[in-house]
Amino acid sequence: MGLKLSIIVPIYKVEQCLSKCVNSLLNQDLPPEQYEIILVDDGSPDRCGEICEEYASRRANIKVVHRENGGLSAARNSGIIVAQGEYIQFVDSDDYLEPNVLKTLVNKMETANLEVLRFNYRNVNEQREVFEPNKVSKPFVDYRDEICDGLTFLTERLGFGCYAWQFMLRRELLDGCMFKEGIYFEDTEWTPRLLLKAKSVTSTGLMAYNYLLRQGSITQSVEEKKKRKLLEDKLLLVDSMKEQMQEVEDKRWFEGMIAQTVLSILGYISANYYGERQTYIRIMKEKKVFPLSTFHSTKAAERKMRLANLSPSFLCWSIYVRNRS
Repeated sequence: MGLKLSIIVPIYKVEQCLSKCVNSLLNQDLPPEQYEIILVDDGSPDRCGEICEEYASRRANIKVVHRENGGLSAARNSGIIVAQGEYIQFVDSDDYLEPNVLKTLVNKMETANLEVLRFNYRNVNEQREVFEPNKVSKPFVDYRDEICDGLTFLTERLGFGCYAWQFMLRRELLDGCMFKEGIYFEDTEWTPRLLLKAKSVTSTGLMAYNYLLRQGSITQSVEEKKKRKLLEDKLLLVDSMKEQMQEVEDKRWFEGMIAQTVLSILGYISANYYGERQTYIRIMKEKKVFPLSTFHSTKAAERKMRLANLSPSFLCWSIYVRNRS
């Protein structure tokens, strides 16, 4: 039958939950000879590397890649380089799949001749308790089962949640579409690039993936160095969106993502760098992000955007005051 699927798992300092992840990838209805699991040990200082080797010694369809620590993007790219499957799927090492979903997903890719398939997911906490299971608070996400091109999917169905692990995709799409290394928000930078290359994309409502929100994740970091880099990389993300939008006629999704990112930046500097707000506001004005687009905005976000368009300084002040009260 040939190798249908390569699952790439970047691994760093997840010793306590790695087995949960790998076991979920083995607890599938796809025959083992039809898929490989590529465990990329990104220089993890704990026992992750040993755990990976233990699994590989027992399972013929598990490969292990050991590399120096380079971050999530670099680890994924290392996995892509050695992947042999017709399709690619990314699974983060603190997350896990639902049992017996891979056969359904692969069959969908084959029968519909898809390049990209987006599946459903649920959020779980560290106690594996599910919350927000139906994306009620995730507006503008559309799981309809119609095949369309990538730009249509991006604009009409994706929403603004960009996660590499929510897709199964044809491996050839990754030619020239690797992850940008050394940045946070790599999934958001990468997702539109991927989708714009695709001609056949659709979704399934199948709840296939469990996304773990845990303390110590990058976006929850309180380290000053990481906090500053998070802010700088949000600005880089604005640059990337502005560059990518030049390639398409329908720019609405990119304009909306820029607006969402700018709101996030204004909130972030109000909470962490209020004394530097004018510097960052000037930088954003130089990037010509205003007026912010209200495309696919919630009512609450739209109100903030309208205020930001009138006076970003006043919006920062109002957020700052509310945070202190």
